[in-house]
Amino acid sequence: MSKLPTGPENAGVNSFGHSASISTMQSITAAQVAARLDSYKPIGKRNISDVRRTFCLFVTFDLLFVGLLWIIELNVDGGIIHSLKNEVINYNFKYSYFDIFLLAVFRFFMLIFAYALCRLRHWWVIAVTTAVTSAFLIAKVIISKLLAEGTAFAYLLPIISFILAWIETWFLDFKVLPQEAKDENSVFTISDFSEQAPLILPGPISDGQFYSPPESVVGSEEEDDSEYPVH
Repeated sequence: MSKLPTGPENAGVNSFGHSASISTMQSITAAQVAARLDSYKPIGKRNISDVRRTFCLFVTFDLLFVGLLWIIELNVDGGIIHSLKNEVINYNFKYSYFDIFLLAVFRFFMLIFAYALCRLRHWWVIAVTTAVTSAFLIAKVIISKLLAEGTAFAYLLPIISFILAWIETWFLDFKVLPQEAKDENSVFTISDFSEQAPLILPGPISDGQFYSPPESVVGSEEEDDSEYPVH
């Protein structure tokens, strides 16, 4: 009958099994950390975050929508060519919508340059553009004579521009910047865990860490007598 390994043999088997299980745990932990780090890439290591890209698309929509409304207004008042001469070449602050379109162009270039090209992570640029837009539109409504004409565009263009400017401010301040800060904190947390994980798990256990006293001669003789009884 075969005997189970005892003494140093049993210690070696336990050591090998324990080392294999710890090595498996370390490989699983490393794989999980690598997967999480891939999902939370730092902002500087990729082109642009998803929420910032959405913000830039909305800024582009702001320009295109205001420009479309202005072109419709030009086409309503006796044709585009004639209206362009009156509003652009013969510009008059009290009777022209051209400055509202230029205001949308100003917001577009300032915000795209700051938050798409330079990837600024502060709100001061959009605060400037929103303040300039609000002040200009309030002055436009007070001084302009367009409201006296009673046309829909006299009310629509200033109101739409005002609303879009403040939506951009809200979206950047309450969505873009907090979400990017949250993603960056997640990256730092996972990176710290990945650096500390090998220190938490013990390394492979060597055979030298186990000590088994040598078997005594008396014990071996009694074991032999028990296996082969004398008749």
